Amino acid sequence: MSHDHFHVREFFTARAADWDRRFPDDGPAYAGAVADTGLREGDHVLDAGCGTGRALASLRAAVGPSGVVAGVDLTPAMLQAAVRAGRERDGALLLADVATLPLRTGAFDAVFAAGLVAHLPDPPATLRELARVVRPGGVLALFHPIGRAALAARQGRRLTSADLRAEHNLRPLLAGSGWRMTSYADEDARFLALAVREG
Repeated sequence: MSHDHFHVREFFTARAADWDRRFPDDGPAYAGAVADTGLREGDHVLDAGCGTGRALASLRAAVGPSGVVAGVDLTPAMLQAAVRAGRERDGALLLADVATLPLRTGAFDAVFAAGLVAHLPDPPATLRELARVVRPGGVLALFHPIGRAALAARQGRRLTSADLRAEHNLRPLLAGSGWRMTSYADEDARFLALAVREG
């Protein structure tokens, strides 16, 4: 495991047990973002960096019983918290690195990724890997339950133009990784960028 991965895992392991208690009001924001992703009954959707699985119920509701929902996370403690919350009923949980997914090329119609981009050691490579597992025309949703400015304030830092999730940085990053951004919203109550997998 790389040095970066160790720190990401350490960070989330320390926070896994009380993660859901710290952010209890995010449910409606997740449901809204999943609705905007435009999933259809029977779709196959991947929750990349699923954490404690807070998006899984909304994803399952969107794709229905005939759909496939899979959640992938690098941190065992996060997946254990998801199981304790009963969320494995809504989707298959996989312990894996989103940068090297043990999944078939083109297996998914969509990827939902909440709070993922800021934690990636190599964002372009990971976005290319997410593109690999999504069929052409499939969708990527990059979501965070609060916007960039609100998140920076919560973390006691200033927002800079170098922020990866700023539209002027994210659009070319996605374009270079097999995705075309189709919408971008950075509001107090949420961040949501949607992109389509290029053919």
